[in-house]
Amino acid sequence: MPLTLADQNVAILAANGFDENQVTEIQRALVRAKAHARIVSSETGVVNGWQGDGWGHYFNVDALIGEALGSDFDMLVLPGGERSTDKLKQNLHTRRIVGHFVDANKPVAAIGSGVGLLALVSNIAGRTVAAAPELRTGLETAGINVGDLSQEIDGNLLTSTGEDLGAWVGEVLEFFADADIIKRAA
Repeated sequence: MPLTLADQNVAILAANGFDENQVTEIQRALVRAKAHARIVSSETGVVNGWQGDGWGHYFNVDALIGEALGSDFDMLVLPGGERSTDKLKQNLHTRRIVGHFVDANKPVAAIGSGVGLLALVSNIAGRTVAAAPELRTGLETAGINVGDLSQEIDGNLLTSTGEDLGAWVGEVLEFFADADIIKRAA
């Protein structure tokens, strides 16, 4: 039986330069699982992906980061893309939204440079994440442990170095489905 996330609202946090492959793969999988995948961005109207060595496609923005509330969403995806994450790190609303998900113990799935956004949140010290070597110093400075695996699950956090996009997408669906089952049982 296919996994279902019927009627779950999933925020995909992205700015210009997000990793287009990561977003399209998780977006497709979430739609197939009947979730409502919404792009939340600091950009107005559309946000531009990064594909390989250049700019990719434009994606409609469903909610502006300054107007979106974490409470409007059940789950959060933090895709990679160095340009995107660098821009999001400069936006105070990123800290607010990511902080909401960590505080509320809602599921967060991060991949590639998107894992670095977790360092913005002060109450995440002591947690373990999977991260690329270039993110290690920033995460450890924030008190976050960097594990040795390419994917790590620590409570409500699923993180990936980005080495295997297909495995991460499958794991996100299972992780989000388990969180949904737990939430409905409560």
